[in-house]
Amino acid sequence: MEWLTVLWLGAPAWTWLVFLAMVLALLVLDLGVLNRDDHVIGVRESLKLSALYVTAGLLFGLWVWHEFGGEKGMQFYTGFLIEKSLSLDNIFVISLIFATLAIPPAYQHRVLFWGIVGVILTRGVMIGFGSTLVASYYWTLYIFGAFLIVTGIRMFFVHTGREDIRNSAVLSWLRRHLRVTDGLHGNAFLVRIPDQAGKPLLYATPLFLALCMVEATDVVFAVDSVPAIFAITSDPFIVYTSNIFAVLGLRALYFALAAMVERFSYLKYSLAAVLVFIGSKIFIGDFVFDGKVPAWLSLAVTGGLILSGIAYSLWRTRRHGTGTPAHGAG
Repeated sequence: MEWLTVLWLGAPAWTWLVFLAMVLALLVLDLGVLNRDDHVIGVRESLKLSALYVTAGLLFGLWVWHEFGGEKGMQFYTGFLIEKSLSLDNIFVISLIFATLAIPPAYQHRVLFWGIVGVILTRGVMIGFGSTLVASYYWTLYIFGAFLIVTGIRMFFVHTGREDIRNSAVLSWLRRHLRVTDGLHGNAFLVRIPDQAGKPLLYATPLFLALCMVEATDVVFAVDSVPAIFAITSDPFIVYTSNIFAVLGLRALYFALAAMVERFSYLKYSLAAVLVFIGSKIFIGDFVFDGKVPAWLSLAVTGGLILSGIAYSLWRTRRHGTGTPAHGAG
């Protein structure tokens, strides 16, 4: 069993097995037990499911802290917090996808669940590629840092309107290259329909289009979030595990947040500040702190900015319920 102690992407193989076993257990519990039958997930159930995932993530962070030390533990929690916060805007886009493709609430969890499987794979590829770059060419971290600073400044000053999903290039490409049914066929992603000669042909349903759109949206958002966590740590184990646990919990929280995501309109400004701080941290760590910014400082600043942004956003929109803020923001 010596292979269990072999380092793989910076961590012993057995630690990766612990992580994968935990994620697999959560997914089996989610789809195989709690949501075996398609049904509309209410706010209460969404909050309970999200609490399960968040608790699992926090416990895993404690295990990381115990196994690898306090610095790694704080890096995990910082990455977890950044990914979860940056993904809030993702919820709004997903809700637009479901509305555009007329996906009933009863089938939305099925799309999100299988979307998680795709996220586990795509984030693994992106983080693996990023880790190779950083390990071979340390200067790529400076590129990540500069990218985050520019993105943060742009987020703060530039108003970005919501994309019209109907005109999405991804959706147009899918419709041109796939046979798509006019309506849903239960909870099926793909169906076989006979042509005029009786030969069964494979068709994609709107549910499959929604799944592809959700996956494409996640890749776009990962372009910001993955470099942000690499700016915290170049350890691929911490980057990947914090990413996945954050996404797991947020997808579960979707049904509670989708209707009130506009209440977090002002959070974009604190997230912009987080990106600028994280990007600057690379340069400050190397040229000011002679190595790196302490992990506790990164966690404290990130947590403080995000919490203040949430509090301010909820306060500014307090009279508008789940509607738009008093003075429209980003």
